Amino acid sequence: MNTILVILLVAAMIFVVVSLVRGIVAFLQSHRADIDAGGERQKDMQLLQNRMMMNRIKFQALAIVIVAILLMLNH
Repeated sequence: MNTILVILLVAAMIFVVVSLVRGIVAFLQSHRADIDAGGERQKDMQLLQNRMMMNRIKFQALAIVIVAILLMLNH
């Protein structure tokens, strides 16, 4: 049981990093000209940034729950 939870924990941590990197890349792709113009591309980048932030928060919460379960099982 612990092995499965540890594997799930590692997977959740990987997803956190992937979401973080994708959000940072979307942020870096937002150019100042797009921000000033308020174009459609800028809106798409903002939506992607928000989606990646929410995914990161969900995966972090999942990782915390898995750690709590591991602590309860091993205590």
